[in-house]
Amino acid sequence: MFTEPAPAKLNLALHVRQRREDGYHSLETLFAFVADGDTVALDDTASGCAIAGPFAGALDGDGDNLVPRAAARFAETFGIPHGGGITLTKCLPVASGLGGGSADAAATLRLLARRHGIALDDPRLFDCADRLGSDVPACLYSRTALGSGRGESLTPIAGAAGTPVLLVNPRVAVATAPVFAGWDGQDRGPLPDGDLLTIARDGRNDLEAPAKAIAPVIGDVLDLLNSRSGVMVARMSGSGATCFALFADAHDRAAAAAAVRRSHPNWWCLETVLL
Repeated sequence: MFTEPAPAKLNLALHVRQRREDGYHSLETLFAFVADGDTVALDDTASGCAIAGPFAGALDGDGDNLVPRAAARFAETFGIPHGGGITLTKCLPVASGLGGGSADAAATLRLLARRHGIALDDPRLFDCADRLGSDVPACLYSRTALGSGRGESLTPIAGAAGTPVLLVNPRVAVATAPVFAGWDGQDRGPLPDGDLLTIARDGRNDLEAPAKAIAPVIGDVLDLLNSRSGVMVARMSGSGATCFALFADAHDRAAAAAAVRRSHPNWWCLETVLL
């Protein structure tokens, strides 16, 4: 049995610069990853793809699951027939702005590469990731980086490992395409210069407004997070609906998590740290 974690992805800032002729958007984003997420496991004695975990029911077969597509892409690229069974343990909400599907695909690529002795820096592995989705290359390495282009052009920067993070999702799934379609087309400028916390504080998420138009409860989540002591920055991640708050210390994070659970016991709430 081989296992591989699929850490949740955060967009600490996400600037949409323009629409591209190929249908994608030119982005500038600050990727970061947290210590929690989904898990992918490979069992050489089994077959097929199984889904377990608290959010397993939100995936409707292979069409919503990038794991079998990643396995097929790996087999095609490296000429290695796929064998064994893969189990995805789904701990992250689906369509939540945490890159869950992309992280799962990336973890599958890492898992199969490790199983077959292929280096993580093999350019063919990056090509597999890039062809699976715009966030998959960043998730392949799961390290703090500036992303540009569609998000696939990566420049690693120093992270802030151990920074306490609170993730809150109001259990509303928000599809990415309608959020991007709702972007107003205004280029509000590039990411600021500086270290991770400076970029996070001074940056923005240009998809917040269209996401809140679809799911106004996102505004309630942000209001609650911003009201808590010790918050350094609170923002929506990706295309939503999950929001995050970075805290100066774990005590303030714990107090904020307790407040969320008291006032909104049905919301998903996770205390974690930056990798």
